[in-house]
Amino acid sequence: MEKLYKEYSKKIYSYLLSLSNDENIAEELLQETFYSAVKNINKFRNESSVKNWLYTIAKNKWIDYYKKFQKTNTSELLEDNVNLLSNSTLEEEYLNKDELLNICRKIHKMNDNTKEIIYLRIFTNFSFKEIANIIGKTEENTRLIFYRAKNKLKEDLKDG
Repeated sequence: MEKLYKEYSKKIYSYLLSLSNDENIAEELLQETFYSAVKNINKFRNESSVKNWLYTIAKNKWIDYYKKFQKTNTSELLEDNVNLLSNSTLEEEYLNKDELLNICRKIHKMNDNTKEIIYLRIFTNFSFKEIANIIGKTEENTRLIFYRAKNKLKEDLKDG
């Protein structure tokens, strides 16, 4: 399990951070994810990859947390995690950050299923097949949801 932790903990942490927008919550959920994985390793059936299994556990831990605390701090999504080019001017940094925050706000207003697909695709670079396994939908449905969300974002950004 230590090997799995070393291999996947940073990526799962990033995923949980993108969902929670809180480093402490993401860290706590990461620990709960791996604790649950250790506790339930005998239930792993090789029906999916270990990677997908761990992300599914992480997703479920987030859902449990969200249901319990109903965290709604959405307007500052990823504000502290914006990585800007170090050689850009202050004005460019401000515009890039403002644009990214605008995109993140629009994503965060989408329904939870769509938002999760976008996060998994963009922030973790999962394939549509992997995302489908994590969220329990078909690969085709996952692609369609992502495609529609991407087009809606483009339209919203043109209009806004």
